[in-house]
Amino acid sequence: MLYQVDPLQDARWSELLDRHPAAGIFHMPEWLEALRRTYGYEPFVLTPSAPGQELSEGLVVCRVRSWITGNRLVSLPFSDHCEPLVSDAAGLERLLEGLKQEAKRSKHKYIELRPLSLLPGDESGLEKSESFCLHRLDLNPKAGELYSAFHKDCIQRKIQRAEREKLVYEEGRSQELLRKFYELQVTTRRRHQLAPQPFAWFRNLADCLGEKMQVRVVSKNGTPAASILTIGFRRSMVYKYGASEKQFSNLGGTQWLFWKAIQDAKNQGMLEFDLGRSEWDNEGLVQSKDRLGAKRTAVSYWRYPAVSAAEDRAGWKLDVAKRVFTYLPNSWLTTTGSLLYKHIG
Repeated sequence: MLYQVDPLQDARWSELLDRHPAAGIFHMPEWLEALRRTYGYEPFVLTPSAPGQELSEGLVVCRVRSWITGNRLVSLPFSDHCEPLVSDAAGLERLLEGLKQEAKRSKHKYIELRPLSLLPGDESGLEKSESFCLHRLDLNPKAGELYSAFHKDCIQRKIQRAEREKLVYEEGRSQELLRKFYELQVTTRRRHQLAPQPFAWFRNLADCLGEKMQVRVVSKNGTPAASILTIGFRRSMVYKYGASEKQFSNLGGTQWLFWKAIQDAKNQGMLEFDLGRSEWDNEGLVQSKDRLGAKRTAVSYWRYPAVSAAEDRAGWKLDVAKRVFTYLPNSWLTTTGSLLYKHIG
């Protein structure tokens, strides 16, 4: 028999995260609460542990309700990856069977999983829907060795340039820093023909995650030039968002921010810097993470039932939307993002 647990209220979920070696940032109740506050997603954990028992295993899922993209069960929306916290493949299959029954009962369109290493078996009926490139940097080497592994021209010299330019560095979670980050985020998303996430998402992340989250900003002559947002949990730091002003790209601000974040992670005793997912065809982004010395792995998303060919051919809609985003004023662009993102997760 399987049970549903509220990870925002039941302390046993946090206790499992403390024990399980595969627990990560996206499992945290604070991350789940930010998702709930911003987008209205309802998280639950499917587990074989009865009420009152210590949780032995758990699969955390969000109910995503949308009249545009359909209702679905996702583990987890806006999360680069989310490993099922089970002991073996048999445990995963048991939870997946329960999740399929829940999807049928509640009439959800599909189930989506984003595991790192423990993959669904052929008998599960889940199939790959998307694949991404995930970069992770091993922090065990000394700081000097990590620096020496950076690409000499594209990273090391950029860091040296940033230091010569005397860029002003700030970090924290204040409203002022969030605004600086968000203005750069809007500019960057427009450059890539994408709507920005709602400001409320970043404000809620700051409120929920507290000191686990850091916004890092560098400025030139009082103007924000680049910013990154990082989240730390146990022995891992995750780079989640980054933005920059194109006119300052030659100053090395972004590279310097990564070096600052890597040094901070080292000083905190962390063992890994997770640089997040990239689309395989985004060669520039993939290469920039390679140049930091990070190692590539593939992370695949899985769905049940499988995505139909008709759904796969919906890419033309995104192309049209991108053309529209290019010409929208900032106020309209941010409003569009606020309206759309809860349907995307």
